[in-house]
Amino acid sequence: MQINRLFAIVYRLLDKKKVTAKELASEFEVSVRTIHRDLELLSASGIPIYTDRGKGGGIRLLENFVLNKSLLSEQEQNEVLMSLQSLSALNVPNTDRVLNKLSAFFNKQSANWIAIDFSQWGSSDDEQRKFTELKAAILKHQLVTFDYFSSYSEKTQRKAEPLKIIFKGQNWYLYGYCQLKQDFRLFKITRMKNLNTLGQIFEREVPNDIWSKFKSDQVPKVTLKIEFDEAVAYRIYDEFDPTCIRKHEDGNFTVTVTFPESEWVYGYILSYGRHAEVLEPKHIRKFIKTRFKEGLNRYL
Repeated sequence: MQINRLFAIVYRLLDKKKVTAKELASEFEVSVRTIHRDLELLSASGIPIYTDRGKGGGIRLLENFVLNKSLLSEQEQNEVLMSLQSLSALNVPNTDRVLNKLSAFFNKQSANWIAIDFSQWGSSDDEQRKFTELKAAILKHQLVTFDYFSSYSEKTQRKAEPLKIIFKGQNWYLYGYCQLKQDFRLFKITRMKNLNTLGQIFEREVPNDIWSKFKSDQVPKVTLKIEFDEAVAYRIYDEFDPTCIRKHEDGNFTVTVTFPESEWVYGYILSYGRHAEVLEPKHIRKFIKTRFKEGLNRYL
């Protein structure tokens, strides 16, 4: 305990520059006499601690004193602090304490350079709660249960071992081991409802290559050639790689892209409404045309 307190006192002095013995005693829940003994030990160890008496006085370190940090270059120090700031933005427990200590250790200001909100725009508080609860379940290795709605509107109740939160293709997913299917699965988080964390602990670790199962050649793919109106330019640049996009003189676009052929891709094309026209392949063009007719019939 004393060793930890000695280091903590040094970090405190590096961070705050000047404190009183009474403040340190209150912070570490020891007597003022104990703090003075700690300071004597630190001085005897070569830490240049000075005490200014009188009004405005206090305990301080020699100006410009820093601990030995020569093992890390300037760039490496910045990368460490930036990584910790990223974890702090994710609300990982205890990160702020470590970030503050290392900022003092490197004699740098901690730049608040990133903010992360996993939820979608317009999400309810319940959607935001999902990410907090999933993060805690992953860190604590606790099972979760939830209702899941497939792309075919099928509702099933799942119990899963949560392993990772993944962002892929502009969507957030939970990667975990599904006990119902007895296999690894990706669950789209917006389709997860009634999420609950159980007290049960699991021991499974994340596989080395989580994508190997989802890159199977068995998944049929289709190369689409789609023309888009200028009115949806904001989506084109958000959702497609620039190498797939060809802009015409009239402001419209032609996009050539390869997607898995599934119900998802049909819905994705339809989401553009009248602003998109499938040029190739013909069977997808015919299918989208049929879907539009079926939708129109609902209003006739």
